[in-house]
Amino acid sequence: MAHVILGLLLITPQTYYGLVKGFEAGVALFYSASSGSIKRALDKLLAEGLIELASAETGGRGKKMYRVTDAGREEFRRWMTGELVGSDLESAALSRLYFLGLMDPSERVPVLRRIEARVESDLARFSQLDERLDTVDVPDGLGDVAAHQRATLDYGIASLQFALSWFRDYIAHHEPASE
Repeated sequence: MAHVILGLLLITPQTYYGLVKGFEAGVALFYSASSGSIKRALDKLLAEGLIELASAETGGRGKKMYRVTDAGREEFRRWMTGELVGSDLESAALSRLYFLGLMDPSERVPVLRRIEARVESDLARFSQLDERLDTVDVPDGLGDVAAHQRATLDYGIASLQFALSWFRDYIAHHEPASE
C-alpha cells in the first residue's frame, strides 16, 4: 500500500482525506484499503522520510498536505522497476500499470516485461499443478469437492492466460518501433 500512496502523492500532493478519496475513485479497481490502513501507511511513510508535510493548517481540522521526498521518489522508482513479489499478482501488476505514466518512457516496457515474466511464471506453476492433478486418485465421496476445486484452478489458469495475452498486446502497442 505504501507504494500506491507514493504514486498518488507523486501525481499531486494530497491530504489524508484526498488519499482516501483517491483510493475510492480509482485505486479500488485493483487495491482495497481501509481508511485506517491508509492512515497507518501514511504515518509510516512520514516516519521513514519518504513523504513530508507540504503544508499544515492550524485550528479547526488541521488539514495536512503531504508530498513525496527525493527518498520517496527513489523508493517508488525502485518498486516500479523491481520484481513483482507476493502472492497477489493482479494487484502487483495493476498497481504498476496504473502508475506507469509516472515513469520515464524508456523504463515503461521493461516494467511491463517484468509483469509479463511473472504472469508466465505463475501460469507455468498452475499448469504444472493441473498436470499433476490428472494423476491423483480422488477418494470416494469427494468427487464433487474435487470437481469444484479443479474448476477453481481452471479459472486461475484462464485468468492468467488472459492476463498474459493482454499484457503482451499492451507491450506490442507500447514498444518503440524497431528501425
